[in-house]
Amino acid sequence: MDYKEVKLEFTNRFEGNLIAPRAVVKVGGEEGMVAPYDMLLGALGSCLYSTFLDIMRKKKIGFEKLEMVITGEKRTEVPTTLKWVKIEASVFAPEKEIGIDQAFKLSTEYCSVYQTISHVAEMSYEVKIV
Repeated sequence: MDYKEVKLEFTNRFEGNLIAPRAVVKVGGEEGMVAPYDMLLGALGSCLYSTFLDIMRKKKIGFEKLEMVITGEKRTEVPTTLKWVKIEASVFAPEKEIGIDQAFKLSTEYCSVYQTISHVAEMSYEVKIV
């Protein structure tokens, strides 16, 4: 069983802490805090990267780094789920270019957060080699 748990503590305002096993993140609407959709898009990017990294290692393709910009729009109708999400990924200094697009496509298929969000939002991505 892959059991996960986090704890959230809030004041009587929208400010608090997300307490994970290895880190604490300030949650809220003020400077220095992350908002719910910031965490959701961050979770998406983290999951995609972790999956991409595993696939690239299996393919034996090294690279210097990857940067992602993830943009999304919320619906105005309740519940205000995401309407669309666009992921722009830049892979820096790969050892070879062949196989990178396929690795990212596989990442979208195996990333559970991507798959969850794709049930409510139109998903798209673009991969650039830098």
